[in-house]
Amino acid sequence: MDKSSFKKGIFFAVSAYVMWGSLPVYWKAISAVNSLHLFSFRILFSMLLVCSILIAQKNINWLTIFKDRKKALLMVLESFAISFNLGLFVWAVHNGFTIQTSLGNFIAPLIAVMMGLCFFKEKLNVLQWIAFAMALTGVLILSFFTGAPPWVSLGLAFSFALYGLLKKSVTLSAMESLGAEMLIASPVSLVILLIPLAASQGRFPDFHGLLYLAELPLFTMILFLLCGAVTIFPMYLFSKGAKLLPLSTLGFIKYINPTLTFLTGVFIFREPFPLRNLIPFGFIWAAVILYIISLKFVPKLK
Repeated sequence: MDKSSFKKGIFFAVSAYVMWGSLPVYWKAISAVNSLHLFSFRILFSMLLVCSILIAQKNINWLTIFKDRKKALLMVLESFAISFNLGLFVWAVHNGFTIQTSLGNFIAPLIAVMMGLCFFKEKLNVLQWIAFAMALTGVLILSFFTGAPPWVSLGLAFSFALYGLLKKSVTLSAMESLGAEMLIASPVSLVILLIPLAASQGRFPDFHGLLYLAELPLFTMILFLLCGAVTIFPMYLFSKGAKLLPLSTLGFIKYINPTLTFLTGVFIFREPFPLRNLIPFGFIWAAVILYIISLKFVPKLK
């Protein structure tokens, strides 16, 4: 790989992960929009944007994937996994669980490793086994401290790991895959928007439907209308970076995302983070470091 391509790859990948890590600030800024509504519009706006791009490129071949029942079923499962992940993330940020979302993104690669072991018979090296054990220990300690498992973290981690697992079986480009996923999820999004819903936490006790959106401040409305673009753009940057960088380099860069999210939750949103939680988080951070080392330095150690 030449130096110029490597630098471009670093730029694209870092930009993508910085954007992803900063998104909680964006979602919090439009928290006046009901979480379910925001999720639905995010899906629909993303679908319209991606499909418009693909049509402009005269690319409709990806639609033929729906003719293959097996591939179509895999796409439905893939769409469900990423839709659940996207919706849960927005809900979590709106309801003060930003730190838990960062934890989910920290442990998602380790969950993906275990899924690879279970479904693809992939072999783990010694450090990866130790890393998984340390991450599990961290989750158990955190569950003991809080009195319940970190469901938001686990939901995000398992859904994203499942999404990555399913992607191995679908041969579409990043943009084509995203278009198919959003297209499949769009009917559910429409149903959600058409059903009268009471807003969360009693902020709009009398509203039904979507009429309250017309009363949003102009700046909030502009941000809201960009929810499709902020979903698609970092994925586009990531796909370009992933083509130019080795997996080991991406393994390092990917943790920019949960690190920024964690710092946002603690220092910007001021979410509670007792000092004792440094113990379970310490186990998980150590597990992440071991996992990265296992990818770069001991890939063949069994």
